Amino acid sequence: MATSFQLNGKPTSFDGDPDTPLLWVLRDHLKLTGTKYGCGIAQCGACTVHLDGRNRRSCITPVGTVAGRKVTTIEGATGKTAEAVKAAWVAIDVPQCGFCQSGQVMSAIGLLAQKPKPSDEDIDHGMAGNICRCASYVRIRQAIHDAAGMVEKSA
Repeated sequence: MATSFQLNGKPTSFDGDPDTPLLWVLRDHLKLTGTKYGCGIAQCGACTVHLDGRNRRSCITPVGTVAGRKVTTIEGATGKTAEAVKAAWVAIDVPQCGFCQSGQVMSAIGLLAQKPKPSDEDIDHGMAGNICRCASYVRIRQAIHDAAGMVEKSA
């Protein structure tokens, strides 16, 4: 039996093993390669997507558990907060190698949805588990503050 869910606002189904990690369904079956494989054990954050608007590590999420739910990937991240985060990332050149950035951006969008005006401590807590091997953490934090300011000004 197929697993049906909303993916980036559109009905989607996967006719395969419901224990298949969502990450591999996204990348291998649906050809959405923005979500990255980093560690496979939910420790690095490269595979972060939104499940019903909340951050979720897709590498350990069986696709069967998303039946009837809303999944958003970096390709489908839209709206005022998403656009502000993306703009802030570009404005201060957050990425170096870029590998972790889709997970970082998705986590930042999720953080700002929960805490529209985060403190440094909120950012550190909300972004914990997102590893950047290039150590762009200072720019990531600044971009989140900048994005929060952009969203606030547009309200």
